[in-house]
Amino acid sequence: MEDVEIFLSRLATEDKLYEETAKKLQRPEVADKFTLAGAVAEKGSPASYKIYISDEETENGTIDEIKAVFAEAAENDKEINVEFISDEFLNIIDDRARITSESKPRSLVHRDGELHPTVHIWMIKRRDMGVFVLLQKRAHNKDINPDCFDVSAAGHVSQGDEFRYTALKEVREELGLDIGRSQLEFIGLKRAEYSKGDIRDNELVAVYICREPINIEDLTLQSSEVSEVCWAEIDELLSIMKYEDIPNCISLEELDMIKKAVF
Repeated sequence: MEDVEIFLSRLATEDKLYEETAKKLQRPEVADKFTLAGAVAEKGSPASYKIYISDEETENGTIDEIKAVFAEAAENDKEINVEFISDEFLNIIDDRARITSESKPRSLVHRDGELHPTVHIWMIKRRDMGVFVLLQKRAHNKDINPDCFDVSAAGHVSQGDEFRYTALKEVREELGLDIGRSQLEFIGLKRAEYSKGDIRDNELVAVYICREPINIEDLTLQSSEVSEVCWAEIDELLSIMKYEDIPNCISLEELDMIKKAVF
């Protein structure tokens, strides 16, 4: 029995939420809780519904209505299985590299390999001997590339957000730094892909650098994301990555972008 997957965004209007539910049930007449209840009853059992709800702290009465209809159906018929799943929703990128209004749960975006927006932020400093970048070591419990050295801070752009806002948020959350929009310098977009097991991560990455002076001792690391940080001179880092076995998910393309932006 195949699951019916329904995506309910807390940022969506009543019309959009019932439109999504009608589409997934293949019942175009669904427009309110009464027609929804009728459609679920007519579909009957056995049936399995996975209802994904975006994780914003925003009240949405229509979502409460829809949940109640499915919960009641499951209570009345033990062969109807309903699972409510809270997840971060991400907007999908179209074939012209634009963020669309279509959003989908993050776990399913990674399952299905759809292109979605992310940000990378590199903290950098110039010294006489070269350009240094701040590396973070990813936490041990990360699903993707645990215990690997990586960009200073990074993250997904949640639905309804934009690149620069997300970049500022990730720097604050992962490193404990409050910086302003003008302190982020955009240096380009790039594609990044990762595939392992059931994960197919397909990203459009906005890359930023920040030249503000920082001391590692002053940082407050987000333990669920970052285990440690360190400075590395770019050319030395490139040599280490080439000749030594250092666990990392660092993009050579991004290091080249930084060098072009700085020199």
